Formats: sequence, structure tokens, C-alpha cells
Amino acid sequence: MKRILPVTLLGSLLVAFYLIIVPENSILKAEDRIAVPQEDSAFYTNDERNNIAVFEAASPSVVFVTNTQLRRQRFSLNVMEIPRGSGTGLIWDDSGLIVTNFHVVYGANKITITLQSNRSYEATVVGTAPEKDIALLKIDAPEEDLIALPLGDSASLAVGRKVLAIGNPFALDTTLTVGVVSALGREIKSLNNRTIKDVIQTDAAINPGNSGGPLLDSRARLIGVNTAIYSPSGASAGIGFAIPVNTLKLIIPQLREHGKLFRPVIGIETLPDYWTRRLRVKGVAILSVREGMPADKAGMIGVREDRRGNIHLGDVIIAIDGDSVTNEDLLLSQLEQYEPGDTIKITTLRDDEIRNYDVTLKAPDN
Repeated sequence: MKRILPVTLLGSLLVAFYLIIVPENSILKAEDRIAVPQEDSAFYTNDERNNIAVFEAASPSVVFVTNTQLRRQRFSLNVMEIPRGSGTGLIWDDSGLIVTNFHVVYGANKITITLQSNRSYEATVVGTAPEKDIALLKIDAPEEDLIALPLGDSASLAVGRKVLAIGNPFALDTTLTVGVVSALGREIKSLNNRTIKDVIQTDAAINPGNSGGPLLDSRARLIGVNTAIYSPSGASAGIGFAIPVNTLKLIIPQLREHGKLFRPVIGIETLPDYWTRRLRVKGVAILSVREGMPADKAGMIGVREDRRGNIHLGDVIIAIDGDSVTNEDLLLSQLEQYEPGDTIKITTLRDDEIRNYDVTLKAPDN
């Protein structure tokens, strides 16, 4: 310290002397004194140019999502707003529709959307699909601030294709990461333990806070919504997952119109998979059939009791249109592929006999 102090004082005196004595117009500017080579875009690689172009085109469509919950203080009983977490979303259209993950807004009493202009808006929930981990929100913002992403085609993807992710990992807003499609057709579990199919796997770094953000192709088109990572530590380990945009194209109109996933019904209540496994039954056992519903009209029956009080299984669904059904999750996923009014062939097992039923699907009750 004794050696540093005198040098510091001497330096300060010299600087003060220089500023006082030397005329202002004789002080050299930084660019005159130091020859710093300016980076020229001519030296960018084609890949770098593409990364920059995609980021500049897509980032105005990426939003910051804040989930706030209300908590009552233990002693004063005052209600306080507590930030529960944050994530990412994307602008779906210029009407103010915002797409994000369901788990980003789950349990929120208040949802705030912050645009790239730094303007913030409170969002309303238009609809949710927990089984697909998708939520549709709406904000009332100027149309010029609502720049929607162009939609790509996730069915045209191939392993090895370049992809880019934009999000807000660890609340660091508008972060770009780059990778490739690592695999297609993956399956992950949603918050309510439903299977999400045809998921895109990527090695583009996805961290907590990226959820709900866009996965883009090299033309800045939306090809998926980043939703999950596989990591023992909770940070990116090079295995991220995105819900394909073609899935969004199917469910967003349903959420906009109905507020939930619109799945046709056959009018049955099923035995929980746990009991089905205990009974060593392969398929979905029907517990009961609603009177007047499609399954009832087709002649299907549920669990029944004989005169002695013994319980007997009724129909156990084992296939729909030839596709195997082994649990309730698969049954619901199969039904999502159809529309009300469609007629399907349901194959069941009852009393060791294979039966086939033609069932016309019905729209769910609102």
C-alpha cells in the first residue's frame, strides 16, 4: 500500500496538470490516438450473417412473461403480490394473442407481458391446454408493437437442420442460442402427466426461463415452442425439447374458440390405469357408460355386478381403428386425431371375446 499510494497521487497530479495546462483543442481524441481496426461485416461467415439476420427478424416477436401470485401475510393478513417466476412467450398474431407454455403461467393470479419496446401489459388467459403444455394469452397493445412470427412447417424438418432459440434464460432477456435438430418424434410428459408426442429434440442451449420461447429455422420461421430440458443439474445439458408448430396450428384455434382442447367424446368413464395393471388387463377398462352417449348406442358396457355380488369387467378397449390402445393416455391421444361426427372402429375385449364397435363421436359438453 505504501508503494501504490505515492504513484496514485503522482498520477492524479499529472492528470490535473495536463487538463489545466494543455488547451482543449490540442487533446487528441481516442480514435486519433489509438488505431483500433473496426470489424467489417465483410469478414462475417455466411452462418454468422444468417444468425444475425434471424435474430434481428425474430426478436421483436419475443416477449418476457412474468407470473405473479397473491400471498396473504401470516400476521397482518395483508395480500401481497409475489413474483413466482418468469419465462418467454411469442406473438402469435397482431390481435395481441401470445403463446407460451402452460407451466410458465400455472397458478398465476396476474400475468405481465413485456414487449421488446419495454412496454408492459397485463395479460388475460384465453385458453390453456395442460396436456400439451400450451397457454394462449391476450394483451391490449398497439398493433405496430405486435409483430407476429411467420409459421414454418415442422413436418419438413430433418435431423441435422440448423435451429435457433430466442428466450429469457435466468431472466436474461432476448438471448440467442444456436444448434441443430438432434432428433424428431420424441415424447415428453406434461405437467398433468399426459404424453406430448412428436416433440423436437435440439442441442440449442435451453435453460430455465427459455420456456415458451420460439424455436426457429434459418429463415426466421417458427417451427416449435421450447418447453423442457433434460438435465440432472437443471441447466442446459444439450438436450432440449420443443413442441412442434404443426401441433400449435391445430390447438390454437381450439383454445381461441373454446378455451380448452376440443376433444370428441364417446361417453365413458374409465378404470384408472393403476387398477387395470393390478388386474393384469392390457387396455383401457370401461368403468361405466353414459346413457344415450355414443358408446351406449354402440352397445358397449362397463363394469357390472352379478347376483352373487361378484364384479366383472365389461368392455376393455384395446384398439381404435387398428391402432393399439394400452392406457388412458393413449386413448385420449387417439381421440384427439378425430372430429365430432367421425365414425371410428373401437376394438374391445369382453369375456375373452374380441368385439368391434362402430362409434360416431360426439362433441364434448361445454
